[in-house]
Amino acid sequence: MRGLRSPAFLGGVSVLALLSAIDAHAAVPAADAGETVTVTARRRAEPLQKTPVAVTVITAKQAATTNTFDLQGILAAVPSADFRTNSSSKDRTVFVRGIGTISTSPGVEPSVSTVIDGVVMARSGQATQDLIDLQQVEVLRGPQGTLFGKNATAGAVNITTAAPTSAFHAYTDASYFSGNEYRLAAGVSGTLVENRLVANLGVLVGGFDGNVDNTTLGRQMNGYAHQGFRSKILWTPNSETRVTLGLDFLHENDPVPNGIFVSSGQIAYPTGVFTNNVALARALASEGIVPSRNNDTVANNLDSRSRDQEGGVSVTAERKLGGGATLTSITAYRRWQNTQDQDYDQLASAFAGLPQIADHGALDLSQESQELRFQSGKGGWIDYTGGLFYLHTDDDESYDRAYGAVTGQTANGHAVFNTSTNNAAAFAEGNVNFTPNFRAILGARVIYQDVGYDFSRRSSSAVAVTGIRPGFASSGFTDDIGYVDRIGLQYDVSPNAHAYFTYSRGYQGPAYNVFFNMQQSDTAALKPETNNSFEIGLKTQALHRRITANFAAFIEDFSNYQANFTDQIAGGLVTRLINAGSVATKGVESDLSFRVDRHLTLGANIAYTYAAIDDFACPSGAPTSCNVNGERLPFAPRWKAHLSADYTRPLAQRYQISGGSTYDWQSSTQFSLAQTPGTVQGAYGIWNLYVALANLDARWRITGILRNVLDTHYSAYRALGNLGGTVSWLGRDYGRYGGFTLHKDF
Repeated sequence: MRGLRSPAFLGGVSVLALLSAIDAHAAVPAADAGETVTVTARRRAEPLQKTPVAVTVITAKQAATTNTFDLQGILAAVPSADFRTNSSSKDRTVFVRGIGTISTSPGVEPSVSTVIDGVVMARSGQATQDLIDLQQVEVLRGPQGTLFGKNATAGAVNITTAAPTSAFHAYTDASYFSGNEYRLAAGVSGTLVENRLVANLGVLVGGFDGNVDNTTLGRQMNGYAHQGFRSKILWTPNSETRVTLGLDFLHENDPVPNGIFVSSGQIAYPTGVFTNNVALARALASEGIVPSRNNDTVANNLDSRSRDQEGGVSVTAERKLGGGATLTSITAYRRWQNTQDQDYDQLASAFAGLPQIADHGALDLSQESQELRFQSGKGGWIDYTGGLFYLHTDDDESYDRAYGAVTGQTANGHAVFNTSTNNAAAFAEGNVNFTPNFRAILGARVIYQDVGYDFSRRSSSAVAVTGIRPGFASSGFTDDIGYVDRIGLQYDVSPNAHAYFTYSRGYQGPAYNVFFNMQQSDTAALKPETNNSFEIGLKTQALHRRITANFAAFIEDFSNYQANFTDQIAGGLVTRLINAGSVATKGVESDLSFRVDRHLTLGANIAYTYAAIDDFACPSGAPTSCNVNGERLPFAPRWKAHLSADYTRPLAQRYQISGGSTYDWQSSTQFSLAQTPGTVQGAYGIWNLYVALANLDARWRITGILRNVLDTHYSAYRALGNLGGTVSWLGRDYGRYGGFTLHKDF
């Protein structure tokens, strides 16, 4: 399998799929007319209420009314999900039900799969960017490996962007918010060749100065500058065939500080003893920095930032077959380039015991994927989706770290490393319809995966200095065959009530901890992560579908959990990826909405998640305090809720006024697997408001938005400082801000 070169494989399968698509016949039945919310959680369009999967849907309209256009902002409204931000997109990741993979290593998969228009992203950082022409985001909770593939042990985020329309449509969006944040977007869709070719194009330019002051460089940080486009071209050579060419590109330049000091000391686990770093406290005082939970100032002499260029091309060919069946081929190529500069020491200059350390990293990832999927028609005794999947990735990275002490001692480390992976799978999932109202759910996926790496580091110092190990070289290769499955029952209690029970097995393949400070103990491959999940759900509607009440309860047990654990090199903080042992998550979720009348709709999404460490596998060389059995997992608040109210009313005959409010609350959150008390964010809530006026004739709408009405300060992420103390990262809504958006349709 390792010798199978992906371009030839992809080209051959793609040609076969396209030929098959142009040679078949017939039609696909339409979705139920009475449903308004449609999802593709099982790789086919079906009503949300009849889908036996716990799903939260966020639409483009919902995202726009809260000024959120990336996963960090969108997932704040999903109680079962969380997001780990950081200075570079390489370090950002998604959590579902308390499970996620934190690692900068290119040799590991994320636990939560991210899929955009049917294309699986190989690494989390590829999907954390601005979302252009968004249609909706579906957050699928629990293992989704049967249909969503290689990295879905905890769940999947299924992102759909707007499809082209045959009727001409164009729009412009302009927004401006405090902090000099602006966003300009425009799009056009229509017919290029009658009955044959339609296309759309969306473009974006946006920026934000930031909400963190850097006193040393005299500028603001924690902002962004984004430019990009997304386009789809749909060709319909006949009534049974659809071929969509997708193109997208995004450039991001995000000046994000490498941590903001909330304390010059640290609190030890499990003793709870606070130790102040006197040298660090003096250094911060000399730079005018006062560490506190409300601190939004840094003094960095390095312009920390993350720069990304992400884009790709995909060809999706769909052919209707006899009996309502459909054959789908998705061929895709993507490339992600990331460059990061970080002020590792988090200070403006060197002090006694506190050296200056500057980091520079570069990443170049390419991925090629092919999925061939067959969907049977519905209405028979058995209906199913099955197919083949292949993904190949090549990742080339380099990392430089420069060390300089106040004594004049200097050192430099330079590492070059690359990984190559192959993932091939055969999968199927379907229903056995015992009666029109009672069915069994059966699904399985067999996966072959391999990963190989080469690593080389050189250092100007023969011994370890802060944050830099001596020279080292290594290479490795591992492969494995695994499987996932789903077994369940679904019963339609009534036309508006649907109950289900499922058992699912998740699988995340073997991994390597490939990173700048890699050492001999990192050369052994990590074992595959597996889990067993049980879920019971009920989806109901009442009062002529004015009330929707969906519930899910779950228990998930993970073995060989792949997680990051903190370590030190000569006083400098680093992390290493380990098999952390067994962990478990269990809880109850509810998604509720009530359309009080034709003007007012109320919503409440609430999740209780008990995610904890069952049996931690303490790595060699770790402190004795790594006995964290029974403690909670990071990024897993016990309670999280999203409450909403939306009101719309016509004014005269031409105008419409609407307004709404959301309140997002969560209980305290631990951000570190090491359970250090200083890395806990206490409970907090964020209240948002919007009001909009629309002219229905002129097709324009102006919306005023106020975010974080109560000016609540919180940390989006907390960690131990690299040289001491405790630091945090701030979200866009760290403090109150407001602005407006103007939308115009043509």
